[in-house]
Amino acid sequence: MTAQDRQDAILDLLKTRERVDASTLERHFQVSIQTIRSDLRDLSAAGLLQRTHGGARRVISASNRDYSERRKLNAKRKDQIGALAASLIPDNCSITLNIGTTTETVARALSGHRDLVVLSNNINIINTFMGSSIKELILVGGTIRQSDGAIVGEDAVEFISRYKVDFAVIGGSALDVDGSILDYDAREVSVARAILRNARTRLLVCDTTKFERTAPVRICDVSELDYVITDAVPPKGFADAARAGDTQILITKDPDET
Repeated sequence: MTAQDRQDAILDLLKTRERVDASTLERHFQVSIQTIRSDLRDLSAAGLLQRTHGGARRVISASNRDYSERRKLNAKRKDQIGALAASLIPDNCSITLNIGTTTETVARALSGHRDLVVLSNNINIINTFMGSSIKELILVGGTIRQSDGAIVGEDAVEFISRYKVDFAVIGGSALDVDGSILDYDAREVSVARAILRNARTRLLVCDTTKFERTAPVRICDVSELDYVITDAVPPKGFADAARAGDTQILITKDPDET
């Protein structure tokens, strides 16, 4: 079997399972562990898998996953994150929320708040607040991305820049251990940056599976946030970067605990 055939076979295995162990691959292909490590290194460099300690895992591409399917991922944990984030936000204040399945859980948790002024580039969030005790509901103007109801682009950035709100709540598609908050779409990132620039208190809501993903466009550094609300203790490098920037990391109770 050639190296190319073996690497194709490794990718075929990852179509049916989330991760593979290097030692298992060594036995399966009857080659040395150094050969397997070389294969995984090559495939990782090509962006076809993600290396882990002792093996590799399937690349998780949220950009290619249907938005309605993404809503179902870690739903209980996202609800916990949304509830904790909402507990930081008082009645009678202004808030901007961006696109994302986790920011939508924050919106649902805020639906019982009173006299909020809510600004969003997320049509789903606007629909969530319809009929609630909201003081004012403002839909950002711009180009609608039909896959998920996000309003993106320079028109949206300019619209958001007219406002100064008390709280910004954003999500991200990927988190890096160095403290970077990342996303796939540069247009969406421009909107997220505008939301952060025009808020007094800045919250990131993200579950820790985002550390298993990579995305190319940088939204901000964790030090530029006031709070990170997540579902588990983040990697040490990320926690250290947050501590250096005086960013508080708040962790929800495990929803699966009894």
